[in-house]
Amino acid sequence: MKLRAGQVAVVTGAASGIGLAMARRFAAEGLAVVLGDVEEGPLAEAADELMEGGAQVLARTVDVSDADQVRAFADAAYETFGAVHVLCNNAGVGSGAEGRMWEHEPNDWKWAFAVNVWGVFHGIQAFVPRMIAGGEPGHVVNTSSGDGGIAPLPTASVYAVTKAAVVTMTESLYAHLRAEHARVGASVLFPGPHMLRTGLWESHRNRPERYAKQRPRKTPYRSLDQWEAAMKEAGHEVAFTPVEEVAEHVVDGIRADRFWMLPESEHSDRQITARSRSMLDRSNPSYLENFILD
Repeated sequence: MKLRAGQVAVVTGAASGIGLAMARRFAAEGLAVVLGDVEEGPLAEAADELMEGGAQVLARTVDVSDADQVRAFADAAYETFGAVHVLCNNAGVGSGAEGRMWEHEPNDWKWAFAVNVWGVFHGIQAFVPRMIAGGEPGHVVNTSSGDGGIAPLPTASVYAVTKAAVVTMTESLYAHLRAEHARVGASVLFPGPHMLRTGLWESHRNRPERYAKQRPRKTPYRSLDQWEAAMKEAGHEVAFTPVEEVAEHVVDGIRADRFWMLPESEHSDRQITARSRSMLDRSNPSYLENFILD
C-alpha cells in the first residue's frame, strides 16, 4: 500500500510510546491522524504537538475495552475525515500479575484480556467493514509482542497469553480479508528487538476500579526506571529499541504489505527456531526451562 497525503491513519494508545511514534511518522507522510487513548491529558498534549507540526488531527479519549466507545471513536473518525486507510490497534496494558499462574488474580486476566485482546477485536469490528466498503487500499496493524507471539514469557504469562491471542486474531483477519478479496491488508507488529521505553510498566495508573487488584503487589519496581536502575546496580545492562525505529518499521511494513512486522534479530530467530523445532520433534519445550521464575 502506498502512503500519501490525504489518507487517514487511526492509532489507539496514541498518547505516548509506540502509538505516539506511529502517529508522528504517519503525520510526516502527510496523513491525517486520529488519536485514541484513555489518558485525556497526555492525549491533548500529543494532539497539540502534531497540530503545531501542521498535521490534521482528531483526538478522542477512548477505552478500547468498551465496544460502544470504540464504535463512537470510529464514527467520529469517519464523520471528520470521511475515510480511514490505516488502523493501528496498539493500545495495551501489562497485567500486574505476580507469582505462579495458579496464584494470579482473576482481575489481572480480565483487565489484560479486556484491553489487549478485546480492544483489538473492537477496533477490527468498528473500522474494518467500513474500510472494506470504502474500496480504497488500506491496512490494519495489530500490536503483539515477542513475549507472546514469538515465544511465551513465563515471567509475564498473562501478558504473553494476550499477545499470543493477538497473533492468531491477526492471522485470522488476514485470511478473512483475502477471502473477501478486500483491498485491505493486515500485519502483526512485534516491537523490538529490545525492550522499549513505553508506559506499559506503569499501566496500573489507568487500571479501572472494576478490575482492581485484590492483593497488594509484591514487586518493588513500580516503573521502568526503577527496574532499570536495579538491573544496572546488579551489573546488568539493558538494551532499548527507540520507539521511532518501531514506527519506521511499521511504515516500511505497510508499504511492503508485510504480514510479519518482525525486526531482524538473532535472539528472536533462536526463539522461533527452538519453539518450532520442539513442535516438529514433538519434544518437551526445553526453551522454557531457563527462565528465572522466583
